[in-house]
Amino acid sequence: LPASALNKSPEEIFDVIGKLGEGSYGSVHKAIHKQTGHVLAVKKVPVDTDLQEIIKEISIMQQCDSDYVVKYYGSYFKNSELWIVMEYCGAGSVSDIMKIRRKTLSEGEIAVVIRDVLEGLRYLHDLKKIHRDIKAGNILLNTEGHAKLADFGVAGQLTDTMAKRNTVIGTPFWMAPEVIQEIGYDTKADIWSLGITAIEMAEGKPPYADIHPMRAIFMIPTKPPPSLKVPSDWSDDFNDFVSQCLIKNPDDRKSAKELMEHPFNTNAASSSLLQRMIEEAKVMQQESAKENVSFNELIRRRNGLEEEMDMELRELQLRYQTKRQPILDAIAAKKAHLADFDCTGGHSKPFNAPF
Repeated sequence: LPASALNKSPEEIFDVIGKLGEGSYGSVHKAIHKQTGHVLAVKKVPVDTDLQEIIKEISIMQQCDSDYVVKYYGSYFKNSELWIVMEYCGAGSVSDIMKIRRKTLSEGEIAVVIRDVLEGLRYLHDLKKIHRDIKAGNILLNTEGHAKLADFGVAGQLTDTMAKRNTVIGTPFWMAPEVIQEIGYDTKADIWSLGITAIEMAEGKPPYADIHPMRAIFMIPTKPPPSLKVPSDWSDDFNDFVSQCLIKNPDDRKSAKELMEHPFNTNAASSSLLQRMIEEAKVMQQESAKENVSFNELIRRRNGLEEEMDMELRELQLRYQTKRQPILDAIAAKKAHLADFDCTGGHSKPFNAPF
């Protein structure tokens, strides 16, 4: 965005047209750049959030210029919010695709996603940056079938004087053993997370997902490396790729650059495979939307019928009350008349008569 645009209110420049979801520290929205018509993503972050972390995220995104990393366009302050303007990836995350299609990815689809993610990781790692939160929910897809790394809310920077980091940051099930153990870690931590993400795409969830995260944090460093549950369902190349990512000793774990030479990666299909996957998800989402409309219409009609029934019931009650009232009046009059007499011994005497 031009510098002149950054001095204006964001609402003068963008039309926010819908919420996409939640990212680290804030909600993410779809927006249109009024002047060009380009579709963008806007992350709205409350200013009471830890701004140091937000500034770090922006700084890392600013320094990145890769087709495999979501692009950063600019930031604005709007009242109590910071607006971060980013590249829009219209197909959502890999996790979204799995939910919409109600199934996991095929091996071919996984290979294409992995290929793009490795490109993104190689780029970041060459800049001595660690993503620290690789998972299906942070891999976004554009409509052309390209995967991009997103959500740098917990990304870290390595320097020449700090070759390893020690802070425990990330999502527990995807964390590398060395991150949990706080023994110092580097870019190889992202490779472990990539291996876990490969299993997530194949099986729908990461290993240990069914147990409490705190127990998972204990098990990841102490148990053998996870693997695909049914190895025979997958090719030898895929099984080997996962095992290469999930070597517990980070010194023996391959780098992103080395894994790009793995047969599982070099034999990956073209991006058109992901385009077909995205199109299938889009069709299913549209059908689901129609079903929701139909369901909502049924609810509306039911509510309408309930209103009609309530009106009819009120009319019946009124008619019943109208017919019943003369009878009630007659009964009341009879009771009032009888109240003047004491009925004893088979005959009546006035209540004020002496006994």
